[in-house]
Amino acid sequence: MTASALLAEVTRGVAVESRHFGALAVSDSSGRLLLALGDVERPVFGRSAVKALQALPLVESGGAERFGFSDRELALACASHGGEPEHVETAAGALARLGLGAEALECGAHWPMNDAAARALAASGAGPSALHNNCSGKHAGFLCLACAMETDPTGYVGAEHPVQREVTAALEGALGLSLADAAVGIDGCGIPTYAAPLASIARAFARFGSGEGFAPERARAAQRLQQAGWSAPFEIAGTGRFDTEAMQVLNGRAFVKMGAEGVHTGALPELGLGVAIKIDDGAIRGAEAAMSAVLARFLRPEGDAGAWLASRVRRSLRNWAGAEVGEVRAAGELAGG
Repeated sequence: MTASALLAEVTRGVAVESRHFGALAVSDSSGRLLLALGDVERPVFGRSAVKALQALPLVESGGAERFGFSDRELALACASHGGEPEHVETAAGALARLGLGAEALECGAHWPMNDAAARALAASGAGPSALHNNCSGKHAGFLCLACAMETDPTGYVGAEHPVQREVTAALEGALGLSLADAAVGIDGCGIPTYAAPLASIARAFARFGSGEGFAPERARAAQRLQQAGWSAPFEIAGTGRFDTEAMQVLNGRAFVKMGAEGVHTGALPELGLGVAIKIDDGAIRGAEAAMSAVLARFLRPEGDAGAWLASRVRRSLRNWAGAEVGEVRAAGELAGG
């Protein structure tokens, strides 16, 4: 078995204080690996990093067009948003198009992930609803798919519901493998999550970005979701979040999406490449540093985009008084690449 690779490290002063190991794959749509670090054949749960693949049936079915989903609503269907007021408004608007309210969502409620939004909500005396759940946009998309299929949406999170059968089939098609015997768990928002080799996830995002290996209808759906994300990147994550800022500064050159437990995926459509990263200890900071290094290496952006990526390949750490005390940086074979 291939050992995990060093992908990122954290310094304090001149000393390395922490290290993040894991695996990283960069693939084309045929499965040819241009970069493989660590054990890229080990199955990992894609978690929220595969939301864009789970949203393919929403568009491919014609449901998004039939119910008039906007770019904001389609971007939110791919999002792990911060629960900021705009995110809540967009999720509520998507449900309204279906004639539904927040009670139709089966993702559960949690406080906004954005600290300012959580404090403002608490100060108002209100508590969180399912609209604040970072997956509310994805679940609004599932409800839209149920309406398009003219099936009862109740229990749409279950593996045997027609909605999840469509979503699983789309995942299998993108990954190029059957998930029938894959390890399966329940994601934080209640839907099934399947473990797949990291290399296959990278190939899926190469297909998502380029359309190669997809039937024409699915390729158009993938392009529609990418355009929505680039048009409304705030919906994908939110204020100060990596995915939103990356998609803003790279201006259509990459579609990136984080997931829980240190998973990060990306599509580089101009190169026909997909990226998949898994940090063993689940640290998002490690995945973001590694993704930054991959984007810098393969896209070689200049100007503001290049400067922003450089600041994320080596991200300064400051204490509460504002003094710089260290950095989070790409490491191992990614360092200086």
